[in-house]
Amino acid sequence: MSYLNEKRGPEDPAGSKMPPRNSPHDSMDKEKVPAGPFQVAPGVDIEVASQRDLKRDLSSRHLQFLAIGGTIGTGLFIGTGSALASSGPLSCLIAFAFMGTIVYTVMISLGEMATFVPVTGSFTVYASRFVDPSLGFAMGWLYWFSWAITFAFELTVAGQIIQYWNDSLNIGIWIGVFWVIFTCLNFLPVKFFGESEMYFASIKVVTIVGWLIFGICMNAGVGDEGYIGFKYWKDPGVFAADIYDGPLGKFVGFWGVLITAAFSYQGTELVGVGAGETSNPRKNVPHAIKWTFWGILSMFMATVFFIGILVPYDDPRLGSGSEDASASPLVIAALRAGVSILPDILNAVLLTAVLSAANSNVYSASRIMVALADEGSAPKCVTKTNRWGTPYVAVSIASAVGLLGFINMAAAGAEVFNWFLAIIGVAGLICWGCINLCHMRFMSALKAQGMDRKVEMPYLAPFQPYMAWYGLFFIALVTLTQGFTAFTPEWDVVGFFSSYVSLILFVVLYGVHKAVCLWWMPQHTGVVALNAMDLQTGRLED
Repeated sequence: MSYLNEKRGPEDPAGSKMPPRNSPHDSMDKEKVPAGPFQVAPGVDIEVASQRDLKRDLSSRHLQFLAIGGTIGTGLFIGTGSALASSGPLSCLIAFAFMGTIVYTVMISLGEMATFVPVTGSFTVYASRFVDPSLGFAMGWLYWFSWAITFAFELTVAGQIIQYWNDSLNIGIWIGVFWVIFTCLNFLPVKFFGESEMYFASIKVVTIVGWLIFGICMNAGVGDEGYIGFKYWKDPGVFAADIYDGPLGKFVGFWGVLITAAFSYQGTELVGVGAGETSNPRKNVPHAIKWTFWGILSMFMATVFFIGILVPYDDPRLGSGSEDASASPLVIAALRAGVSILPDILNAVLLTAVLSAANSNVYSASRIMVALADEGSAPKCVTKTNRWGTPYVAVSIASAVGLLGFINMAAAGAEVFNWFLAIIGVAGLICWGCINLCHMRFMSALKAQGMDRKVEMPYLAPFQPYMAWYGLFFIALVTLTQGFTAFTPEWDVVGFFSSYVSLILFVVLYGVHKAVCLWWMPQHTGVVALNAMDLQTGRLED
């Protein structure tokens, strides 16, 4: 396979193929290539370190477990408890199923682009190339910060989980220990990261499957409650009202869980982050995307279904706000059945889930930063790699953000840290929307440049562009309404800003980058023209 990069000359000793003669790149000389504020002056030949030096050592199974590790965590093990309490079992199930269809649109859109142009931090690159460099800058930095600060959050949660067994140990000890472990792990060759993440994520998968088998047995009559069936769907019922009474309250409960489901599914797109380090991406990326989506969807749906039939939504222990196993509906179901040892087991699994997420956080944030540097939105130095092909500068910066977890040690610091966490959820939704938007632009560019999508694509996303439009519409709707509790039953200023700080930051980043570009290079400040869109850099061909 040959690597296509228009920045190499036709007689490059590496033997890379150039774009076709009728490609718009033929008319682009180096003086016309836009350079971002962090790039060197136009006309200087730049070698893209991330595309040349990172090792393609990840396999399809590594990509799958990377996404599973980043997705399945406290959202499924603990967050589903408050979701069940506020909406009821059927409403909760419908919300997770509906949001699953939205995730499907994102995954197939990403899959088509990532197999055609499999680059590191794929969707950040696509936003800059296929839509607008300012969009790539804003989305990339927001997404980078969300994963970097999530690393600090997971380190803190890991300490809180351990305190379930021994609360005499200071959380700061565990923040420091786990920070060192996962920082060092991410400096190793990417294959070591892939293998470690696979084993961490496997523990979660085995636990969920085991709990589902236990749930079937419990429902059939094993345990203190005897045969359960669907009795909790009759009393207290399948729908719960939230904030308001009656039908309006039931709809509000459903919409609130729809937002919870959106946050819980975030991380599935991480398959695209590792595309540039995947061997044989034409085969492995589509395979990983397909099995990742269906694997995560089936585990979420099965778990939510059994939680809904095993635990009544009016159980007072649901949504207690605790970060350890005591708030998990999986544990509550076991306690109702009289199995007292399961909480300790699930707490240990929850710890591995959090540590798995922490591991993938550093990897994801570092690769997004590399992608930003490649597109001129970050200093080029962050693409430097060690002898194993690991971008050690990007890893160091992402890991350093994890030290913010220590501010939780101060009483006032916890409030500051919570404001950082407010950025996390909506950042993922913004990324999803941008992926669908990029795919629509990508399809239009293929047509404008005379490329047959059915012939050129290693993987052809079904029902496009209709699925992308469907996903973009509902992602935008959920993003704009996810902070609705700030408006009802009465106006909450703090709640409003904590809900929309991520969206505000995204708009600010976009506006600042656009303003800088107007001053720096006013000829390159608009949306990328379809016939000038770069569809070749990073492309792999047989």
